[in-house]
This record gives sequence, C-alpha cells and structure tokens, in this order.
Amino acid sequence: MRVVIAEDSVLLREGLARLLADGGIETVGVAGDGPGLVTAVAQYDPDLAIVDVRMPPTHTDEGLRAALEARSRRPGLPILVLSQYVEEQYATELIGGGAAAVGYLLKERIADVAEFLDAVRRVAAGGTVIDPEVIGQLLSRQRKGDPLESLTVREGEVLALMAEGRSNTAVAGRMLVTEGAVEKHISSIFTKLGLEPASDDHRRVLAVLAYLGR
Repeated sequence: MRVVIAEDSVLLREGLARLLADGGIETVGVAGDGPGLVTAVAQYDPDLAIVDVRMPPTHTDEGLRAALEARSRRPGLPILVLSQYVEEQYATELIGGGAAAVGYLLKERIADVAEFLDAVRRVAAGGTVIDPEVIGQLLSRQRKGDPLESLTVREGEVLALMAEGRSNTAVAGRMLVTEGAVEKHISSIFTKLGLEPASDDHRRVLAVLAYLGR
C-alpha cells in the first residue's frame, strides 16, 4: 500500500510514517499544507491520503478542503482524516461527500498502533471508519421527530458499530450475538429509518449517514 501524509507537524508526520513502515505500508509523499497535499496526490497517485484537518495558514479547515479537492480530481481516493478534536461539521461533510473509503479518527487513537493500522487498511480497501467519540457527540444532538430515537438500545449499538465500518460478522463478535440476530436488528433499523430496498441506493451507507446527523 502507498500512502501520502498531509500534516504540518514534522514530528507527527515522521511518527506516522514510521508506524506505517512498521506495518508494511509505504509513505510515498508528505505535505505540510493543503496545496501540498493536492500536488502530492497528483504526483504519487497513492492508495490512501492521511490528512490533518487544521493546517496552515489559518489552521481551521484547510486540510479537509484540500482532501475534498484532491478527491474531486481523483474520484474514489481513500481519505483518512486525523483531528485533535471532535469536529462535527468536518466529520459529517466528509462522510456526506462520499461514504465509501473515508475515515475520521482522533489523533489520540494513533497510540493504539494495531487499531490505527487496521483503520488505515479498512479505509484503503473502501471501508468507512469513524471514531466512536465522534459518533457519540453526533448522537448527543437530540432532535424532535428524529427516527433514530425510535431505535432500541441494541439497534443503536448495532448502528454505532456499522458507523465504525464493522461487518455483520464483526458486529456479532463485538456484541456476542449471532449474525442472524445482527441481520434482524439491521432490517429493523432500515424499516424505522424508512430505507426501502433500491437498486441505486446503499441502505447501510444511508443508515450511517442518518446516524451522523445528515
């Protein structure tokens, strides 16, 4: 796997590259700002871009905007965003812009090397990985008439794991239930959210988007 890293902190950037190398993942390019990321993606055509949200010059949303621009130029580019804080707007914008092959993790998760490398590989393979803390904060926004509030506790747990990019098998393993039970919960979730079967829509992705407040 070939990766481009966009991070203005040299120490963190080098640390990420070392962690990736130890996991057998090659860093082919690095950037310290948004334009550098767009250039690096065009030059190296990586399998994944790891991007910091806040980058020079204003340290607000340059990283995210550059990631979205890079993806518009190379549709389907897997993007894993890292942030020091829970940026609800950025998380939902990233997911809403294309739910496949995207991730949003808090930088503190990098301390768990195995979890971080697993997230990198899952996003590069086309999966979606959202930090549980981000999910928790997004869910804390209560809205009247929200169909999500009709979900049972177990259904909420299943949907949370789906939002982390877990397969039915993985969800069953985490919840200590059968895959059949997970499938029943998911079917109920789709019904309560009004997601009918359709050939041109991915109900699992739409359920996650609803969960994230879109």
